[in-house]
Amino acid sequence: MQTTDVVDENIKRIGEMFPNCLTEVKDEKGRPQVAIDFDQLRQELSKNIVEGPEERYQFTWPDKRNAIRLANAPTTDTLRPCREESVDFDNTQNLYIEGDNLQVLKLLRENYLGKVKMIYIDPPYNTGNDFVYNDDFSQSAGEYMHNSGQEDEEGNRLVANTESNGRFHTDWLNMIYPRLKVAKDLLSEDGVILISIDDNEVENLRKICDEIFGEANFLAQCVRKRRDSQANLSKNISPIHEYVAVYCKCNGDILNKVPAKIEESDYKNPDNDPRGPYKTMPCTNKGGAVYSVETPTGRIITEEWRFKRETYDYLYSDNRIVFPKGGEGKPRYKLFKSEKEKEGVLANTWLEETASNQEATREIKSFFTDLIFDTPKPVGLLKFCLSLASNKDSIILDFFSGSATTAHAVMQLNAEDGGKRKFIMVQLPEATDEKSEAYKAGYKNICEIGKERIRRAGKKIKEESPLTTQDLDTGFRVLKLDSSNMQDVYYTPEDFDQRDLFEDNIKPDRTEEDLLFQTMIDLGIELSAKIEQTLIAGKTVWNVSDGYLMACFDEAVNETAITEIAKQQPYYFVMRDKSLANDNVADNFEQIFNHYSKDTIRRIL
Repeated sequence: MQTTDVVDENIKRIGEMFPNCLTEVKDEKGRPQVAIDFDQLRQELSKNIVEGPEERYQFTWPDKRNAIRLANAPTTDTLRPCREESVDFDNTQNLYIEGDNLQVLKLLRENYLGKVKMIYIDPPYNTGNDFVYNDDFSQSAGEYMHNSGQEDEEGNRLVANTESNGRFHTDWLNMIYPRLKVAKDLLSEDGVILISIDDNEVENLRKICDEIFGEANFLAQCVRKRRDSQANLSKNISPIHEYVAVYCKCNGDILNKVPAKIEESDYKNPDNDPRGPYKTMPCTNKGGAVYSVETPTGRIITEEWRFKRETYDYLYSDNRIVFPKGGEGKPRYKLFKSEKEKEGVLANTWLEETASNQEATREIKSFFTDLIFDTPKPVGLLKFCLSLASNKDSIILDFFSGSATTAHAVMQLNAEDGGKRKFIMVQLPEATDEKSEAYKAGYKNICEIGKERIRRAGKKIKEESPLTTQDLDTGFRVLKLDSSNMQDVYYTPEDFDQRDLFEDNIKPDRTEEDLLFQTMIDLGIELSAKIEQTLIAGKTVWNVSDGYLMACFDEAVNETAITEIAKQQPYYFVMRDKSLANDNVADNFEQIFNHYSKDTIRRIL
């Protein structure tokens, strides 16, 4: 509803002539916008070196300092258990966590520091679509449209199209940087992170990971098949593939050799070799050793061979040499199927090893009939990544869980190889569009889709192999990010009196199990730890990891209960300040523990 902004038009023209002179800055309202790097422009228009700041190699963008600060800032949030949405809550080792993944990662850092063997994430690709995170400097798509002047107060579009580059690189960089920075702390020393990405941000992702994980810890930028065929509606070159960037915590020989993909029909066993099926490979090789060999028919062949003479003689004596054409042809050696499978694959091209996103769409439809999630990844891709970067007892983390393909793949691979891998899924409960198939099917946010997919996938896996999956863990504990369990209480001196000393400091809507999980976070206990609930002297006592932590949040806890708990000699004991029955119990609390379990560490909430 206004005339053309001449400055914007001039910036656009300069950008077309000198794209290296375009940069991004924040306006007075903190929104990123395109600007001109005048130092760079002066250099482009000068035949001589333009004086300016000393040059150095660096990678920066507006608000990078804030992104670093946000990664390092503490959080007062907590995780609250949700039994009714969980599966096999008391026995499972798997976690499904709802909430902003940055805050969740900070909480997980207390419990899983250096324990996660593999992280896989499929973050937003910055294609101009939504990515909604509640950081200080990020905006939802709706806020962005309004604040950038593309909508009026009534939500009407004011321009024909959004900016061609989505919402700039700055927003995406500020979103991904602190999350990767915190995630690094969770990786074990031999840990690996794999990140799916497309052309829009692959270069920036590489620069961020070089900075966070170290350029020396870059392992590969692998190419995988995104589509099975070319998109007919593509304007120029159709994007068939995308990437998986692979970094590690500490470089070394840390990846597994994934079994090679075998074409069964290529391997036969015409002479019933006890070593099994094989295919034959040529023994000749240009530039190899030169010597003569004799065929079974007496023909002498002098050639350049792949092997030294002694190696050839060994293969011949081991029945590994085959002469085709009735014994007249050049010798070929046997490559056994079992040996080929052991060779493994470590190439950075995954076009045949992993399924496409179209296969992932078919997988989603097999569980939900309709396509209720737009950008799933195939189970085959995740199984390949797990085979490459995890062990059978590893903890696997995905903090952009989406439709929970990673959880599905963990359960599937465990069913196939008898592994005990454990997954931690983290997903923002982002609302589904009211016009979407997901919303119509009753799924009001993405987390509801992910949890239901895990339930159905686990059930299907067990039904397909009932004899071998009896002990397979297909459950998960649901935890939800929330504000602290503790009251926000502030008094000015004139408002404070002695009665305030006895006010309960726990929020009234919090349960004992909420307090227990807060305690587990504070004490660095894994959130999948075994939890038992018992009665001691008539009071409810929570027992975590067979006595490692005991907690009692009941009211009117007397000396008898304290004594019986102390006799159990837990490593930690935790109770509420309000739980003590009276002043005498409070006075004798320390003496009782000093008598029965002096090494127990005691905490009062």
